[in-house]
Amino acid sequence: MTGASAGTQRVTYVNANRTAGRGDDAAFELMVVTQDEERHALPVPAAQLGALVAMTQARDVVVLWDPEGQTLIAANLLGEWLPPTWSADPAPQG
Repeated sequence: MTGASAGTQRVTYVNANRTAGRGDDAAFELMVVTQDEERHALPVPAAQLGALVAMTQARDVVVLWDPEGQTLIAANLLGEWLPPTWSADPAPQG
């Protein structure tokens, strides 16, 4: 797939954690779990968290994680680039 490494996996879970702080000292981190059950921690500036959460909620979106490029990918924001059942696992989807 264009713009992603061969190790790109579908994201199955996203959790957001907030570390308490004062004002701009508060920090957010996403825990992204891919279909191979690997966990990845992504620091996120507070100003970007809302957009990232909205991206994961979009209808028919397929969220992918490219560990090589450290890139979170949202496919199908407009049109269908990947089928909604896309998987990096070569086993048939059913």
